[in-house]
This record gives sequence, C-alpha cells and structure tokens, in this order.
Amino acid sequence: MRLFILKLSILIALPFSLFNPSIDTQEFQGKAYYFSKSRMDLGTWGSRMSEAQKKQIQSRLKGRLEKTYILSFNKEESLFKEEEKVDAISGATDSWGSNFARGEQYKNINTTSLVQTQEFYGKRFLVKDELQKIEWKMDSESKQIGQYICFKATATVPSEELNWFNFSWNDLAEENAEGENAEIKMTEIEAWYTLQIPLKHGPAEYWGLPGLILEVSAGNTTILCSEIVINPKEKINIEAPDKGKEINKVDYRATVQGKMLEMRNNRGRRRG
Repeated sequence: MRLFILKLSILIALPFSLFNPSIDTQEFQGKAYYFSKSRMDLGTWGSRMSEAQKKQIQSRLKGRLEKTYILSFNKEESLFKEEEKVDAISGATDSWGSNFARGEQYKNINTTSLVQTQEFYGKRFLVKDELQKIEWKMDSESKQIGQYICFKATATVPSEELNWFNFSWNDLAEENAEGENAEIKMTEIEAWYTLQIPLKHGPAEYWGLPGLILEVSAGNTTILCSEIVINPKEKINIEAPDKGKEINKVDYRATVQGKMLEMRNNRGRRRG
C-alpha cells in the first residue's frame, strides 16, 4: 500500500457541518467525523493485470480502503472508533480484515496514556501503553478546511509505531531475512491542525499539536475530517475500554506475527 492523497480542490469542496469556529475550552466536548482513503499497491502481481482486473480488486477491497471514524473528545480525553459497515449485498462484515483493523482507541493527553481494544481471531486484547511521542515540526503554511484555518505540521516516526496492530507478510519476511540488522522503517507525516479548537487531539495515533488535527497523511492513508460538532445536546461519555487480556503494543504485535507464522507453517506441512 502507498499514500493516497486527495487534491486540495476536492477537500475544500467537501460538505462540512462545522459550528462555533472559535470556542472556549473551559468546559466543552465534541465530536469530529473523519473518513480515510488508502490505495493498495499490487506490486509485480498487479503489473500482470488488466485495468479492468485492477478496478475489480479495488472495488472488492473498498471496505478496507475506505473507512469512516468518529472522534469523541473533551479537554483531556478522546475516543476514536470506526463506524462498522455491513456489505450491502451479503450483509456480512469483512472478518479477515477486521483481524488487523484498528480497534476502539482511548487517549488521555494529560497522562499520555493509550488504551485500545483489539480482537484477533475471536480473542479480545486490551492494549495499554504510552502514547507515541511525535516530534512535530511547525510550518507557517496554512489553508482553510471548512470554516477553520489550518496550519501545517510534519514529523517522521517509526512505521511500526503507526501500524503496530496490523500485519504484513512482507514485514515478516523482511524481519526474518535481516534479523537483528533490520533497518528501522520510517514514515513521514503531514498534518493540518486548527488553533480555533485549541486541543491536542487528533485521529488515530496522531496528537500533540496545539489544535485539533483535521487532516493527516501518513504511509498509505489520508484521514480527512468531514464534520465537527461542538457541545452537542446529548452529553458525551468518554471512558477507556476495560475488557480483554492486558498487553502492550510490542507484545501484541509479536503475538499476532507469531500466530500468523504458525498458521503459515501448519498450512505448509499439510500441503507437504
């Protein structure tokens, strides 16, 4: 997979329901709605396909490549979760993809703590860890997103820190080939945040800027905010998940990779 970037003209044309462009942070809560788009790189396999075949695969994988999320937040806490989609034809969800999807994610910016639920082949995990520290570089470049003036910030972080819940056969093959001498892969991040909502929250693993992050591009995905609602009539309760086997990010990733390697080896023995 590689980075998918929407043109700015498309972004600005998006319908926004943005209220209270400037807010008082003394007492408030809100919700930000995001959608993400990714593009799958079919590599050498894709080079042997016709354009029609590529489009067919993209259509089949649309549920994995296009997602919608809700970020609920107050001054200190946020809860980021995906809106689950059901296949309109079969009525089923993507069970394979769900094994490597981001689970419900709680962040506390005061204690810099992360609590995230992950399900892997029917087993529930409760991942507790520190928030990934991001050394942002502030930029004077700005643009308007909806009713909000946003400023650019960039950073570079280890790729594994952004995708610790995911699994790639390529990553496993590279780790086995390179061993202890494996080079740490880095991912460049570009974020756009607004000082009109002066909070350090953001979608997914992103946080720590002096304003709410409305757009972020990193690795294979671009996440865009489509709607913000401040102080809705119905009170928002933000609580950290508390069910599942407690584990940290490193151990969770090792558990998933170990299980997938075991499954591959078992499949190879059956074929032999």
